[in-house]
Amino acid sequence: MQIENLTILHKKDGREMIRGLSLALRPGDRAALIGEEGDGKSTLLKLLYDERLVEDYAEWTGKIRKEGERIAYLAQELSPEETGTTVDRWLQRQGVKREKTAGALRGSGMILTREFGERRISSLSGGEKVKLRLAALAAGEPDVWLLDEPSNDLDMETLEALERFLLGLRKPVLYVSHDRRLLERTANRVVHVESIKRRTESRVTVSGEGYRDYVASREEAFVREERIARKEHEEFREKKERWDRIYRQVDKAQENASRAEGGDHIGRLLKKKMHAVKSMGRRLEKEEAALTHRPEKEEAIVVKFRPESAIPQGKRVLEFSLPELSAGEKVLARDVFLRITGPEKVAVVGKNGAGKTTLLRLIARETAERRDIRAAYMPQDYRELLGAEKDPVSFLAKTGDREEITRLRTFLGGMRYTAGEMSHPVEELSGGQKAKLILLKMMEERASFLILDEPTRNLSPLSGPVIAALLRDFPGAILMTSHDRAFLEEVPDRILELTEEGLRERKSLD
Repeated sequence: MQIENLTILHKKDGREMIRGLSLALRPGDRAALIGEEGDGKSTLLKLLYDERLVEDYAEWTGKIRKEGERIAYLAQELSPEETGTTVDRWLQRQGVKREKTAGALRGSGMILTREFGERRISSLSGGEKVKLRLAALAAGEPDVWLLDEPSNDLDMETLEALERFLLGLRKPVLYVSHDRRLLERTANRVVHVESIKRRTESRVTVSGEGYRDYVASREEAFVREERIARKEHEEFREKKERWDRIYRQVDKAQENASRAEGGDHIGRLLKKKMHAVKSMGRRLEKEEAALTHRPEKEEAIVVKFRPESAIPQGKRVLEFSLPELSAGEKVLARDVFLRITGPEKVAVVGKNGAGKTTLLRLIARETAERRDIRAAYMPQDYRELLGAEKDPVSFLAKTGDREEITRLRTFLGGMRYTAGEMSHPVEELSGGQKAKLILLKMMEERASFLILDEPTRNLSPLSGPVIAALLRDFPGAILMTSHDRAFLEEVPDRILELTEEGLRERKSLD
């Protein structure tokens, strides 16, 4: 697959999503596509797979050459129509036989059991859905892989299997992932899409380095460029100050000469002097235009939770007990007990299908009516909270008066929404933008107990650390599930594993 000078524009607000991307994907390439939320990563993958997927909202110029290539595309989410059917029926629609999917991922350790066939896709865990879709794609023996968040919702064991799968691919792969550990261990190229100058201009960097080396060398380059720019600007400022002093002196001398008797000769000399000074000023203007610009990089967010979200040290936030945790007729765990005191941050991990989402949903339901704490829930499927027709401002607004709208637009700007995106329907936002919108709602409601189901699953690996710091500094309590290994190392005070025997303390992620 070869891309030449590709530029993508958003039709509605004319925003440049990607400009001038040129990229050749070769066998063995594992190219990580990174960038902040809403910068066009998912749009790029859709366009490379089938331009009809983006024609409603984007237009593009450039060349995409993919003649004769069998392309595998993993979308971020399944549609509601797809989740409403059985696995067997879904595979039939994909033109894939179930027998062929059974061993498609076996070399990596990602195995699908026989019972998958009869189950409805809606009953599968998030990680099970990802494994199913990857197996169906692998069964087609594609020439190029385009993967949008393949690590979403995978448990630790399956994440390691995904790493082995990616490392074993001999075909080129271009993929988006929020998981920094996955990127560090698998990417051998980086395609970085950024929106700079207040998200009015796109910048694309294609690097032959691995992810860790790229991030380190990029930071070093910024520090170096900032140092050079600062020195040049300081030296120029000194020159400009000297010029200003000379200009004022000559100007004042001209004024005095015009008043003095017999000042014609002196006036002519000063006029020549002023001509030279003005010439020097024009040279300084050209020199200023040629100065090294201070480097600009895209920042993730500039908002924080309010002090009103604080929970006193030691306050009992949750005491939850359940003899059996079930999904339908299947018992997932027995004797589940969980106690959280403020301002603890507790993470629940476990295998795909262990019942983590089911557990959080039950706790969210139980705490929703509490008056002594303000509980807020981020589901794995954002559609449970976000109305598709609403725009971000309407979703956040309570009264809708002018003062509130102005404040909310400033608030959204702090999460790097453009003015255009603030009026887009929520369904048009990227997964990461939706996640940030739910976090903003929690901030706006001054929530003191956050229940978060995979909070970083659609965030970029660059904004992930910023969100991690935001949650680590949160003054209230948090109950979360996550498979993001870097996030789990940085945020929770305790990690519990959900097993068939209940919740068990886990000392490390190894």
